[in-house]
Amino acid sequence: MADTSSRTGTPATYDTDVIVIGGGPAGCAAARMAASVGMRSILIEPDALCRNLYRIPALDNVLGGYTSGPQLADSITTELHRTELCRLELGRRVTELRADEAHVAVTVDTGDRLTAPYAIVATGVGPLQPRDAAWISAPDGLTLPPLWQAEADDAEGRTLLVLGGDRPIGTFLRAHPTIDTRLLVAYPEADAYKVEEIRDDSRVRLLPVEHLTLARRDGTAITAEAVGQDGERQTVTVDAAYLSIGNAPTAPPGALIRRADGYCPPADQHPRLIVAGDLRSARFQRIMTALGSGSEAALQAYYAARDLLARD
Repeated sequence: MADTSSRTGTPATYDTDVIVIGGGPAGCAAARMAASVGMRSILIEPDALCRNLYRIPALDNVLGGYTSGPQLADSITTELHRTELCRLELGRRVTELRADEAHVAVTVDTGDRLTAPYAIVATGVGPLQPRDAAWISAPDGLTLPPLWQAEADDAEGRTLLVLGGDRPIGTFLRAHPTIDTRLLVAYPEADAYKVEEIRDDSRVRLLPVEHLTLARRDGTAITAEAVGQDGERQTVTVDAAYLSIGNAPTAPPGALIRRADGYCPPADQHPRLIVAGDLRSARFQRIMTALGSGSEAALQAYYAARDLLARD
């Protein structure tokens, strides 16, 4: 339990000074920054810390000399495990989030209810599936892995169909510069600007489409019927298919205000709920911005708590 001697003046009835929901780069940065200003935190994450970061093979947009996701994730998680003011609740999922004038209440899947003056929500995004894209038709229940989960052995000597033109394609190619693979990248007109960075890679064949219909054939092989943006039809057969069509927000149920696209603009939220990281907007989904956003969110909670204490 947080006590009245904390620097933020948290009443003893609260469980902690700030609850952090999400253990990715933004959530970890929030908990670390909170500790640096003397705030206690409880960080809730249903999986492992920085889980998705461990699956990014190559980095080119972070400071500190980190060149791979696992390298950066190890550094972040090691630092957070050493942070005494942060209590980790791993393997727990938030089932309800509520906020009122006095506090934030977070219920987890064990039925436990935690309270704090503020909560930082940094649950990020998850990969869209073929059923989520209007330009793709697929068998009911078909799910595909995102490309960033593919290992070198998954691609060596094989032809892969990649749906969509999002950034992970370039990351995959940079991480495996010598891999002998062929990526058939099918993308709608709206993704045309995204494929510029991979256009000149000899391992890539671009397939601009109006619509794509997927079907499984012969076990693991996949066939697709493509209608080009010029109306021409063609059939392609590949060894496997992966996703690069973007992500969808994974906000916890409850009090957050969501836009039609599922994102949670920080300015629209209850004053005691602070949104950080990728959950804010699709525009700023970068590791560096997530780290900065999480740190800023913790400072926002800190100064808000001090202002509230001064008024009292």
